[in-house]
Amino acid sequence: MIGKISVLERKRESLLKLLEQPDLGTLRIDVNQALEELDDLIDELKRTFAV
Repeated sequence: MIGKISVLERKRESLLKLLEQPDLGTLRIDVNQALEELDDLIDELKRTFAV
C-alpha cells in the first residue's frame, strides 16, 4: 500500500506543476479541486493503513 500512496503523491506533484502554468484559465478551478480531493484521499489512506 505504501507504494500506491507514493504513486498518488507523485501524481499530486504533476497537478502542482500544472497549476503553475500561466495559461490554465478556468481549468485552474478544476485542478485546485483535484488537488484537494487527492490530498483528502492520501490522508484517508494513511490513516486507514497507519502509514
